[in-house]
Order: sequence, then C-alpha cells, then structure tokens
Amino acid sequence: MIERAAGWSIRHRALAIGGWLALVVVAILSTSLVSGPRATTADPGESGVAQKVLKGQKSYDPVLENVLIQPKGSGGVDFLDNRELRRATEDLVAAFQRTPGAVSGLRTPLSPSREKQISADGRSGLVTFFVAGPNDEMDAHFAAVTQAVKATAAKHPQVRVVQAGDQSLSTAVDQAIKKDFGSAEATSLPMTLLILLIVFGALVAASIPLLLAATTVAATFGFIGVLGQWVAVNSAVSSMILLIGVAVSVDYSLFSLRREREERAAGRSVAESLRITAKTSGHVVAVSGITVMLCVSGLLFSGLDVFRGLTLGTVLIVGLSVIGSVTVLPALLAALGHRVDKGRIPWLGKRRTTVLESSAWRKAARGVGKRPLLWGIGAVAALVAMAFPMFGMHLQDAAVVDSLPSSAPTVDAAIRMQEAFPGAPTPARVAIWGVGGRSSDTPEVRAAVDKLHDEIASSGGQLAGPLSTVQVDDVLVVRIPLAGTGTDPVSNAALAKLRDTALPDTLGKVDGIRYAAAGRTAFAHDFAEQLSSRTFLVIGFVLILAFALLLVVFRSLTIPLVSIALNLLSMGASYGVLTWIFQGGHLSSLLGFTPYGGVAGWLPLFMFVVLFGLSMDYHIFILSRIRERWLAGADPKEAVVGGIAASAGVVTSAAVIMTAVFTVFITLSAIENKMMGVGMAVAILIDATLVRGVLLPAALSLLGKRAWELPGWLSRLPGKGARRVVPADDTGPTAAEHFGCSVEGTRQS
Repeated sequence: MIERAAGWSIRHRALAIGGWLALVVVAILSTSLVSGPRATTADPGESGVAQKVLKGQKSYDPVLENVLIQPKGSGGVDFLDNRELRRATEDLVAAFQRTPGAVSGLRTPLSPSREKQISADGRSGLVTFFVAGPNDEMDAHFAAVTQAVKATAAKHPQVRVVQAGDQSLSTAVDQAIKKDFGSAEATSLPMTLLILLIVFGALVAASIPLLLAATTVAATFGFIGVLGQWVAVNSAVSSMILLIGVAVSVDYSLFSLRREREERAAGRSVAESLRITAKTSGHVVAVSGITVMLCVSGLLFSGLDVFRGLTLGTVLIVGLSVIGSVTVLPALLAALGHRVDKGRIPWLGKRRTTVLESSAWRKAARGVGKRPLLWGIGAVAALVAMAFPMFGMHLQDAAVVDSLPSSAPTVDAAIRMQEAFPGAPTPARVAIWGVGGRSSDTPEVRAAVDKLHDEIASSGGQLAGPLSTVQVDDVLVVRIPLAGTGTDPVSNAALAKLRDTALPDTLGKVDGIRYAAAGRTAFAHDFAEQLSSRTFLVIGFVLILAFALLLVVFRSLTIPLVSIALNLLSMGASYGVLTWIFQGGHLSSLLGFTPYGGVAGWLPLFMFVVLFGLSMDYHIFILSRIRERWLAGADPKEAVVGGIAASAGVVTSAAVIMTAVFTVFITLSAIENKMMGVGMAVAILIDATLVRGVLLPAALSLLGKRAWELPGWLSRLPGKGARRVVPADDTGPTAAEHFGCSVEGTRQS
C-alpha cells in the first residue's frame, strides 16, 4: 500500500504536491468556519464538581486578590505602630475608591475586624478584596486595581506593596508559558536547520524536512482550531504538540531522504531509489507513526481532559507527518532528482552527500557480538544503577512559587505572602449550593460558615484565615487558606482536614445544600489521585499494543519482548536521572532551578507514553535494516553488524535532532519544563547509544536465528517472513534484489 501511494505520487508529482498544499490551505481556512466559545478542560474529582456548578452560573466567580504590605528592611515595629505602613494602606484604599465598583469585600489591617489581616509577628499586613463584576468589566477592573497597587508602591519606596492572588498568579503563569514556548519555538527551528545542514551538507536537502514539518504543523493547528470547539487544547499543550511534531516530522523525512541517497549512491536511478525507499523506509515510517499514535492514545485511559487535547494534537500531527512522508516527500524528491544535493556546504557537502556505512558503529557492533553476554550484563548493570534513584521518587506537583523563578515579581510576592500569611496566595475554594429548590444563602448556611472559624482555630494551624465569602448567583463561595505551599504533604493534610472533618462538621449538618472543595491544592490532589488509579491501565494498554504491533511487523515472538524490555530499561534509567537531579537537587545551579523535593506527578506517565512511541522510531528502523539482511540470507550476527552500521547515520542524526529539540525545554523558566526536557533528552540519548550500540546487538547475537523465528501456531499472522537460503559461494542479494528490484549486477558484500 505504501509503495503504491509513493508510486502514484512519483508519477503524478504535480498533483501530489498540489494536493498536499491544498490540504494545508483548507486546514488553515477551516478555522474561520467555526465560531463560539472553545472547549475548556474539566477538572477531576471533587474539584470538577465545584467547577461544573460554578460554570453553570451566569456570573463569573469573582477573583480574589491579596496585597502584602510590609517594611522592606528586617525588624521594625508593630504594623499598627508603623506610620509608613499605615499610610501605604490608607493610600491603597483611597486608590481603590477612585475606581468605583472595581473591588468588593475589601478587608485591610486597619479594618475593625483586623485580627487575621495582620501577620503573627506583627510586621506585615494583608489587604484582601474581590475584583468585582459584571463579567464584561472584570478585566478592566483587574487592570485598574493592579495599577493602583503599582502607584501605591511607587509612592512608598520604603514599603513593600506587592500583589498576588487568583488572577495575578494565573496571569504570571500564562505569561511565563507563552514566553517560554515562544522562545523554544524560535530556538528549535534554526537549531534543527543547522543540524540538518551538517547531516546533509546541502541546503536543498536540509530544507525539505523543515518544509514538510512547517506545512504539517500549519495543517495540524488548522484542524485543531476546528476540533478545539469540542476538545480543549491549551497553549502549553499546543507548544508540546508543536515541538514533538517538528521532531517527528523531521525524523521521518530524514529516514526517507537518507535511504534515497543511499540507493542513488549505489548507482540506481532516482525512480528506482524512490521505489526501494518506499518499500523500506516508507514502511518503517508508517509502522513508527502508527506506534506513536497508538501509544499516545493510551493517555485517554487516564480519563483526564488535559490529556485528551494532547492526544488529539499528537495523533493529528504524527498522522499528517506519515501521510506527507509517503506522498508529497517522494513527489518532491522525484521532481528534484539529483538537484536535491544543490547548495553544498563548502568542506562538508561532498562528504555528506555521499552515504557511507559507519565503520565505528560496525566495529562496536562486531565487538559486542563477540562477547554478547559480557557486554549485555555490563550495559544492564549500568542502566539499573542509573535507574536506582527512581525507587525513591516522590510525585508532587510544583506550586506556583516552586514552579517559576522568584525573579518574577508576582512569584516573589506570593513567596513573601506565604511566609507571612500561610495559604493566603492560593486558598481552598468551597462551593456551596442548594438542592431541591433551596437557597445557599440562608441563616443556617451563614451560621455554618461562621462555625468554620472555630474549626480553623482547632485545626492546629492546618487551616488559616482570613476567610472570604462571596455569592455567585445561586452558589456561595468560601475561600479558606491552607497550610503549606499548596501542593506539598502539609497542604494535602490540610485539605484532608478540610474535606473530612471541618466541612462535614459544619456545612454537612445543614439540610438542603451540597458543597465541594476546590482550589489549586484540591485540583493537584484530585488530578494525582485519578492519574495514579489509571496508571497501570495506561501502561498495560501501551505494552500490549506495542507487543502486538511488533509481533505482526517482524513476525517474531522474541523481538517484541526484547524491544519492550530494552525500552523499559532505558525508561527506568531516565526516571532515575530525573529523580537524582530534580528531587535530589543535583546540578540545580547549572540548570537554573530550586528543588522542592519532588517530581511533577503527571510527568512519569507522560514520558512513558510519549517516549515509548518515539524511541520505537529508532528501534524499528534499526530492526528493519537487520531483518532485511537476515531475510536476504546473511548470518544472524553479520545481519546485526550490517544493520547497525547501515542505520548508524540516520539514527544518530535523528537522535541528535530530537535531543536538541527536547534540550530546549531545559532552558525554559518553569521547573516542570526543565524536568521534561532532561527526562526526554536523557532517554533519547540512552536509546541512541547504550541500547542501540550494546544491548540490542548483544541480545540479538545471543538469540541468533531464534530472534527471527515464529512459532507454528502463529504462522497465520499477516506479512511475509520467508528467508532466502544463500549458497556457500553466493554473497547474498542486495536489499534492492530482496525487494524485487533490478540491480544491474551490483552486489553487496
């Protein structure tokens, strides 16, 4: 099928290229055909219940903001005795009053009920307020109060007047994400072009993968713009999809381009080279793409909305990359012919445009093949040693104050606010609503909320004040500060105290109402709970699917088992390195992060699914080259040596590109992005070195011909696996002869 598709594209190159461009244009223009609000993600667990109830109201949940007022120096007198602090507070309140209707529920350290507005040490004061509606004026009101805080801070240079709260922290995170990924996108593409220039040594050849990647990305995001009406895809997920898509699309083009060059270098015509490329590399690209798409689809079993968008985008961009690689890419190469080598780079072009096997990798594979058990045990021991820290991995999402650097003003404000008023920057949010036609705004409910103060006093510091309440149409929202940073064990214990004791003992005794606790701590906890409950389901799906796919593709029972075992080993090693660096705090100054004692809870499963698919790219490509030689009659060990030597250039180049793309994540500011960059780059490097150069040849050398044999009860599997028997005086056919192509006397030693 792939050969037929490529053959049609080669014969109708203008139609194939024009059709691809038309698809891209239609995808881009399709976004103008849809209108209305885009889909948003639904939170898991009890947090999702509160979110759904609040979304059902006509009015928005008002934004709670806090302003910390404290002296900039150490020490100092009590807040109420500090004239400068009092003046700063009075000026801030006056500035708010000059923007009528912008705030509601204002509480200050100068208010009559001010006990909770002054810190325990008496040095700091907290001004709390809601950014008032109506809905269409909230953004303007938020901008007004932010400007008032900045003006007050400028007027009192000796006083720290800083803001942190619902919207200010969300804005800081959003801006950091956009800035980070904008920088990543701008860095990754030139870096990829530079690597491709070194790989191909010619400007035209290096431009083709980027051209295909650019059009694939444009088409993907066009379709996502339409499907985004039903499936939520946020900016962070979009950037992940972009970078993964660029890496995959470039890799697939690289596989085909290198194979086509290899066949032309052997003296074959462009048409014949492209036909062989379609049967070999085209087949590998299709299998690799299907593997990636199916592996990523495993994330759907988590039941988490945020992974639905990631799955949709990744499947789209990988699927389009495969389609482009087996249709428009052969058409482009057929149209260019030998001109694909135009624009050679001086001192590099002539060497790079001639495809040769790697003598270094040939020697390495041959050396491993002579003593496979020794080398295999050594490599496994090294990977197990690297994986050892994984067993102490503590899964914990980073709070905002842990995620972003303290150089961000809002983050610095939240850190200082957390020290003076624990839990104030990111309080829990309890939604209370009536059932059976009853109201949530009743004396009984208000009395129960007042009793929460007693629960706070008896919580041993797990729950803190001040409480803030606001009515959102039919829902009463109470915000309660929790101890801890927001996602650490202290915060989780405080959340458990709130959900299991404080709320049942107060609101739980009022008839006719229901309630749900949400907020940043609750969301992180509920997300982790659901993810951990579905982890084994996701992993099982990926492993079973990968086994079945490899079983059909290679018609071997041992190859899938070996492949899965090697992938799990490299994955464990990357988890160990990730834990050692980020949880243990090693290399923190070099990588620019502050450890918080954990690893992002979503990252290990995300890495497993994505990397299991991506690492299969190289694995399938190498195994296909080895299998070609085995089916053509080569000795099992010689097939391994020849396959690894022949695939070395492509695999090394592809691994360098993908590692470079993921390394860009390490330069970003958020610690989660650094974790992802390190984990994925380390896994790719392990796959391209230890696994490819030592473990794979060692395993296949030990297995010998048994690696490629299929039990009789599985002989009805689709595909062809007949091996050519080579006479003693025959050196064996070329890959072209094996695939039914005339070679005009060319032989492969």
